[in-house]
Amino acid sequence: MVAVARPSLEMRAMRREDLPRVSELEHASYDFPWSQGIFGDCLKAGHPSWVLCLDGDIIGYGILSTGAGEAHVLNVCIAPNQRGQGFGRHLMKRLLDIARWNGAERVFLEVRPSNPNAQALYASLGFHQIGRRPRYYPAHEGREDAIVMALEFELR
Repeated sequence: MVAVARPSLEMRAMRREDLPRVSELEHASYDFPWSQGIFGDCLKAGHPSWVLCLDGDIIGYGILSTGAGEAHVLNVCIAPNQRGQGFGRHLMKRLLDIARWNGAERVFLEVRPSNPNAQALYASLGFHQIGRRPRYYPAHEGREDAIVMALEFELR
């Protein structure tokens, strides 16, 4: 019998040396990407910032802000060639764990109306729409609203 190597999936804290790869993924994924400097500022500010690695290669990342019993998903991304395989769900579940560990009772995020796949993922994780932010995101034809979603953790 031939042993088949299983892919190794690891989530770890983002480090400064990860920023070029994180920035590369950001630019491959979004028309209006964050700069590498913004990611560096998130690290400096102490925001929980994590990378998802497949066989040692960074394929995704997520950044939270936490405080006052709340967390906010600031940015989350999976490499374009790795989407549709459950990695986004895995990453979001871990980010929710991290939010909980940081004392959050609820988590907020914004998502573009033009991103139905992300909306569906967030809804499947228990997020629900609580509002809209008009003209929140830059877009090719001006600005795009943001759908604001929230998840309340059940108190135990």
